[in-house]
Amino acid sequence: MSPTTGQLVTETFTYDGGRSVTVYVPPIPSESIVFAADGGWHIARLGEALEAANAPSTMIVGVHGLADDDARLREYSPTFDAERFAAHEQFFVEDVCQWARLRFGVALPAERTAVWGASIGGELALAMGLRHPDTYGAVFSASPGGGYRPPAVMPSPLPRVYLVAGTLEPFFLANASRWAVALRDAGADVVMTERVGSHGGVFWGDEFPLMVAWAFGR
Repeated sequence: MSPTTGQLVTETFTYDGGRSVTVYVPPIPSESIVFAADGGWHIARLGEALEAANAPSTMIVGVHGLADDDARLREYSPTFDAERFAAHEQFFVEDVCQWARLRFGVALPAERTAVWGASIGGELALAMGLRHPDTYGAVFSASPGGGYRPPAVMPSPLPRVYLVAGTLEPFFLANASRWAVALRDAGADVVMTERVGSHGGVFWGDEFPLMVAWAFGR
């Protein structure tokens, strides 16, 4: 699938021997921007979902991930390989953000910027949001994996967080609920939604416009 009126632009960076980033450019100037994990898999579906829902005009910058789950986990979660995580974190937060500003002329404050991910990518979204609330004012995490769990002491300040998980994926639903409780206890603005579906279900894309409207529609 591909967006009906928006454009997809892909560029390959030198990071890790060549890592691609695909950007969904909406048909009208962007009011907000979302940086997404595993963009190679999700970017077209997310852009199409935005257009179908008539959501706020939002640019999506999708950083491609590795095909191997173990390798992605080492990049996405700070608990397994600190050096690998730090290198990817710098690429995701600094290099890609700076490139997006220069390439597309989109310089938006944290209140208009979010980070999205699903499954292992949902862990990355949470980690990036908690570690960089000055960059990402909102976190969109779908069915986050359990490798990265809420820290004993939450950082401050915290971004706003929207979590979703499926009723037919009990492990991921339990983990999303764990994050929702921990974040609420720390005073964060949190939405936790359950949808009928299993891991990788269509609700990942269907929920995205609701996330965007919640974060940027006011």
